[in-house]
Amino acid sequence: MNAIWTQNVPVEPSLTKHNDPVPQAMRSATSAFPTGVVLLAAKVDGLPVGMLANSFTSVSLDPPLVSLNIARTSRTWPVLSKAEHWGISVLAEEQETVFRQLAGKAGERFAGLDWTAEADGSLVLGGASATFIVGPAAQFDAGDHILVLMHVLGLQRSPERRPLVFHGSQTARLAMPDTASPILNRVLS
Repeated sequence: MNAIWTQNVPVEPSLTKHNDPVPQAMRSATSAFPTGVVLLAAKVDGLPVGMLANSFTSVSLDPPLVSLNIARTSRTWPVLSKAEHWGISVLAEEQETVFRQLAGKAGERFAGLDWTAEADGSLVLGGASATFIVGPAAQFDAGDHILVLMHVLGLQRSPERRPLVFHGSQTARLAMPDTASPILNRVLS
């Protein structure tokens, strides 16, 4: 039997008013949710092609699946979608300048960056917090976006590299907990 626990908490009237979910209001409200930043990339026709996204999420552990949401207005996705495999690089907090470069013009995104293309065409960044090699599983219509579901074919993580965070439409860094915190010490012991 599942128990449901509820608590009566007074709610201020100002907190119950909601805005219409127009695009700008949606963008503003969803920017309150911190995310990581990833690069989806591959070599296409011998050239590195990639795009940034912050909609990366784990979908399933078994089978291993991840997803990204890609704007229908993307000019990079039609080129990138030709690849059979992609690399996903989770940008590390030291890669903020890399983030800014990758957000720039398509032809200049990879100039001078440390990247590796695998034999399957997937491309990953050096210095990333984690990398995944993925292949297409399915695509779904999602309004003004395309939800791309991908099989994970390989992965690696560099735990010493903390991820770059995207929050409030800007980059940020994780604040690490104080290990001397009495609450944290109780949780960890």
